[in-house]
Amino acid sequence: MSSDSSTSPEKAVEHWQRTKSLMWVTLAIWFFFSFVVHFFVSALNEITIIGFPLGFYMAAQGSLIAFVVLIFWYSAKQNQIDEECGVAED
Repeated sequence: MSSDSSTSPEKAVEHWQRTKSLMWVTLAIWFFFSFVVHFFVSALNEITIIGFPLGFYMAAQGSLIAFVVLIFWYSAKQNQIDEECGVAED
């Protein structure tokens, strides 16, 4: 957050609350693709897509794609929060 004294304490609290909420949502999505999908890999392997078991695909490619998308989504949402709370960087 900016050390600029023009940011009101209310805006600073709102910024931190929204940032924490975004962090928890991001961690939940990360946990799902890191552990939950891989925990059910045996069950997912019974579904095939283009000849590959879905569990294999999710472990080899799907989770990685989800993580990259998650990074860009998180960055965009955090930037939006920063702009709305008046603490965005140039």
